[in-house]
Amino acid sequence: MEASPLTQQTRPSSFQPKIIGLYHTLFKQEDEDLVYSDAFWGEFFLLRPDKVGLERSLDGLTPDDLLHLQHETRQLFVRAVSQVKHGRAPSDENALDTLTVFLGLILTKRYTNPSADIITVLAGLDEVDAVFFEFANAIESNIRTGRSAEIRSKAIDVALSLTSGAYQTSLVSYFAHRDLFPALMKAIQESNNPELVFKPFLLLGLLANYNKFEFRNPYRLRLEDFVNEGAIQKIVQGIGSACSRSRNFYVAIQEDVAEGWTVGSTLAYIGLGVLAPSKGAAPTQPKADDMKEGFANLPNPGAAVLLGVYDFTNANKVFCSSLVSCTSTSKTVEAPFSAFLSYTSYLVHHAYRSPRARVYGLLNFLVLRIIIEDLALCKVLCDPENPLPVRLCRQRQPFLPPTPKSRPAAAPILDLLVDSINHNLRRHLDIPFYISCIGLIHRLLSYLTFTRTRLTYHWSLLWQTLLSFLRFLTTYAPSLTVQDPDLPLLINPFLATLALAVTSGESFLPDLAAYDDLFYKLVEAGDYLSRFKKAFHMHLTEPSENINATSNGPTTAPIDILIQVAAHYHDLVEAEKGKGRMGNNMSPREVSKVIRQGYDTLSLPAMEGLDRWDRFREGDERGMLKRMARVAVEDTKKLLRAS
Repeated sequence: MEASPLTQQTRPSSFQPKIIGLYHTLFKQEDEDLVYSDAFWGEFFLLRPDKVGLERSLDGLTPDDLLHLQHETRQLFVRAVSQVKHGRAPSDENALDTLTVFLGLILTKRYTNPSADIITVLAGLDEVDAVFFEFANAIESNIRTGRSAEIRSKAIDVALSLTSGAYQTSLVSYFAHRDLFPALMKAIQESNNPELVFKPFLLLGLLANYNKFEFRNPYRLRLEDFVNEGAIQKIVQGIGSACSRSRNFYVAIQEDVAEGWTVGSTLAYIGLGVLAPSKGAAPTQPKADDMKEGFANLPNPGAAVLLGVYDFTNANKVFCSSLVSCTSTSKTVEAPFSAFLSYTSYLVHHAYRSPRARVYGLLNFLVLRIIIEDLALCKVLCDPENPLPVRLCRQRQPFLPPTPKSRPAAAPILDLLVDSINHNLRRHLDIPFYISCIGLIHRLLSYLTFTRTRLTYHWSLLWQTLLSFLRFLTTYAPSLTVQDPDLPLLINPFLATLALAVTSGESFLPDLAAYDDLFYKLVEAGDYLSRFKKAFHMHLTEPSENINATSNGPTTAPIDILIQVAAHYHDLVEAEKGKGRMGNNMSPREVSKVIRQGYDTLSLPAMEGLDRWDRFREGDERGMLKRMARVAVEDTKKLLRAS
């Protein structure tokens, strides 16, 4: 029998998708530059991309390897853009997926000359303008008029991949020449779910920050002029949804909802816990080390959207008003501003755990500062007719006190600021963080004083926190005075805040008892006040140098006002002890009685300008904002890699 011309091949141990073989063919390192045929690229983009396989093929290549393979990488980029431009299914969708992974890996390599080397790998110096203008046009067209919502979303992913990967190069400027703003706003307006707003708004935030201190960023100008209230409302709802999702990552590590009063808890409180009805097994709490590690990895990369929140807040008053006043869409969904404040509470509660948490906490402080400095918006925050339920972080002691479900927004803002002070105290104090925190408290009290608005709040907690902070500063003064040249920017507003409360507290405190409590706590801290002045005398603003002093008469430094008030009441208390009517050890109630009687003999010196502050100017925060943008860019890369 004649032998068959066919030979049996050895069965491979495992099969791999054909697209993996094409990746290997394309990126094999050979000296010969090949021009791949139309048939090769047609098959390449008809096959569904294998993201893991493509990542594996590109991860092992060094920047020098990519420069050596520039002939192949240019072909891939140009052919993918062509498929996106022509919009034929399924090649266009496969090309978008390929571009997202390809750009995300190519652009994150550490090149010797980033801009020039990346241009060499993707297009070549001679063709860069033609290739990237065509790329920007194709992406804009697909975001605006893509054949499906999925295609539009994937086009945004490609734009995010290029923007985040090439943020330190000139390539992002092609999106400045080809304005994506109308297309992004169209995508937002057509979204029927707040979660779909996330990616276009994230891209808008990155583009609005690109080199904004070096040239007039067109996206920033677009934000300033944008007045479409329908689109703004959708953006605000999307921000609320994003903040709620990001906040829930903290809650997933440690549930911190305060347990309400029950029959069992009431019986336990009075010592009759054995009579309490049985209850199911309590949920197991994670170990302390696991929680510490979990919190250190937060916030999740989705926090990058906060960069766009800041830019829109700083640029557009209509957006600010919508953010503060927008209501929830249903009873099960938080109002956007409620979700924003709640997320901020968790960020600043854990700000000391990671640089990222600190950066995003500071970014949200800037948003609150811009809102509070606007009198019309601050009026909304303090209006009892506009209560806002806010879930505040209670994951570490000391816990914030239980509060009514709904309060004016100024109350939870003060709560999260108090929490920030209490939970981030370290010997090496984060001076910029505390400057922002104290500055917000000062601005809120200034508004309450100016408008004589009586805010219902647990003021005792605020006074206790501020004076505990004063004791901390006094105790660690030797290390603080040589730590940061910006220390006066913390010390002087802090003293002005305390002095403002002492001299004008009757205009915003709800009752006389709250005012008495302030003086009582000030008397307790009397010795620390003198030590504070001695420790920080080189950093204190003299009355004649006080930029806020407008009175023609003599003025007194805030620290001297505090010392004078504390000494006045200390002398009265000692006099009562000397009379022997109250004994040597006076109860708090007896001291409060003496304080109330001492109002008649208290003489406060003139001090103008305690309620004044410098308005926010973006240029003053230039360095910090650039660092914030870099953090948001890195988080965007993580988001794309994980998707």
